[in-house]
Amino acid sequence: MIFLPFEINTGAFNMQKDADLLENAIKDKLSEPIFRLYGWSPACVSLGRNQKSDFIDENFLQSNNIDIVRRLTGGRALLHDNEITYSYVCPVSSLEHGENVTESYKEISQIFIDKFKQLGIELEFGGKPARGHFDYCMLVSTGADLCCNGKKLIGSAQFRKEGYILQHGSILYDYDKTLLEKIFNEPINTSSITCIREINPEISKKDIIDLFVTKC
Repeated sequence: MIFLPFEINTGAFNMQKDADLLENAIKDKLSEPIFRLYGWSPACVSLGRNQKSDFIDENFLQSNNIDIVRRLTGGRALLHDNEITYSYVCPVSSLEHGENVTESYKEISQIFIDKFKQLGIELEFGGKPARGHFDYCMLVSTGADLCCNGKKLIGSAQFRKEGYILQHGSILYDYDKTLLEKIFNEPINTSSITCIREINPEISKKDIIDLFVTKC
């Protein structure tokens, strides 16, 4: 596996980097997966590939120095702020069940289940499905997401092209409930989500990043 160390960039740079990694993997017929960790500065809202943006108050984002970008992957919007984001690019053929979308999510996500055990955090797939429509992605839980004690901690999304997968996702380190509600204009039910600071406030971002410095 090719590991790209943690770095912090703008939302536009981060999304372009993920897209470039996918395109280069296709062009070079790469057989080895690429795993990347990154952060965001300034904070940024990313919209899913086909998600409408009419709920976003761009004046509010601009006045609070929050960028906005659109992802290659589907799903709903996220605020990328106090988190660690990952991306994983690989050929479908490198996974045991690569052709099956749900199973491929689980195969890739097993990396996090194994690594987080080293921090004493037990992760499981999926959680309680949310009822109703939500624009904020973390409020919607599927079998592809990773939860701790039934609360969503890591949300992921995929894009596929020419036999290759780009999967990226957010590991929520902490969140600002008030800010989320202002951005997404909807109540944020914190009983359905969690973050590292809530699980164990003694775990730092560096502790998480260091998990992946060794071979995944």
